Amino acid sequence: MKEKIIQHVPLFSSLPQTEIQRLAETLRTREFPPKSIVMREGEHGDSFFIVLSGEIEIVKAMDTPDERLLGARGEGESIGEMSLLNLDGLRTASVRTTTPTQMLEMTRDDFNALLRRQPLFAYEMVRVLSQRLSEAHNKTISDLHEKNRQITQAYEELKAAHLQIVEKEKLERELAVARQIQKSILPLKLPLLDGFDFGARMEATRAVGGDFYDLVALDDHRVGIAVADVSDKGVPAAIFMALTRSLLRSEASREASPVQVLRNVNRQLLDMNESNMFVTVLYGVLDNATREFHYARAGHDPPINLDPDGKFVEPVVRLGQFLGVFPTPPIDEERLTLAPGSTLIVYTDGVTDQVDGQNEFYGIERLQATLQTSRALSAQPMCDRLFETLTEYRGEAAQSDDITFVVAQAL
Repeated sequence: MKEKIIQHVPLFSSLPQTEIQRLAETLRTREFPPKSIVMREGEHGDSFFIVLSGEIEIVKAMDTPDERLLGARGEGESIGEMSLLNLDGLRTASVRTTTPTQMLEMTRDDFNALLRRQPLFAYEMVRVLSQRLSEAHNKTISDLHEKNRQITQAYEELKAAHLQIVEKEKLERELAVARQIQKSILPLKLPLLDGFDFGARMEATRAVGGDFYDLVALDDHRVGIAVADVSDKGVPAAIFMALTRSLLRSEASREASPVQVLRNVNRQLLDMNESNMFVTVLYGVLDNATREFHYARAGHDPPINLDPDGKFVEPVVRLGQFLGVFPTPPIDEERLTLAPGSTLIVYTDGVTDQVDGQNEFYGIERLQATLQTSRALSAQPMCDRLFETLTEYRGEAAQSDDITFVVAQAL
């Protein structure tokens, strides 16, 4: 068995049969379990090995971040010859077993004796080692090509990532500016009206949103109140919101009837709306002389009216349809009176449609309950308390839509 394997070792293929027999009889057999370190790079070596059975790995820079597998060896192959030829006798690579391995060991003395008996063996060794060096060189070149390819790919990916970061930062700056512009569109100060206290708050679900509110002093005793919700979210909704708000404010300043205001806004939106977006609106006029709130509703949720005794006045609800799509949408027109101590709240559906971690809606009942427990607060603190309660309710869930409140308290 040993003779047959030694015969097939390229290093010994030119030896006569008698020499093969002699090596089989004199060389020591060594057994190595899996993951054994047969030799370490940089250590002094006085022998080389011939694999009888099993598999081994040739490794450079073993146990370091730069570890690299040079190749694998199996039955009939030899390892460790270079340390016998180098003047310093140092191992040029490490060797570890991957399976149970059996090997023949040829010491330096065995090697020198073989050279004395077979001088031409030196040529065969040079040929084999030259072939191995050539293979190692080719593998190194191949590895370098692969590393260059990986570096080039990483560089291109890094450039692309950098461009994405630059674009993201640019977009974030633009959105920040857009958010400031949108905030500046909302009333900086709420109007004063004898006998009433006002509060308002709008929180977009993204950097900019599609909700808006407006309070417009029409004269000394009337204030126009508008709350609207544009379809969709983000920048397109914000642009459509700004357009609708400008049209609504313009029409409110020259038209007394809330219904006619909404009809005029709808007519102008139809001429400008190529994106097929729409908006729900509630617009009304609050008169402190009559304490009447005369409002028109285009597809928007009806207002909530809390009377002086803390009871909710059931609203009259008729059909109303959003603006921006149909030439003559039905618009609901109603009137209600706010006695001293009453509270009126106009809101968007982002309030009642907010869900918690169990996907349960906040709903109108919870909104009404929060209003009742907040009756002692003035208008703006009441708005803030409503938003805080809504935030506590959703917990870890995301804000699902833009949120807007306008509160009018009759004093």
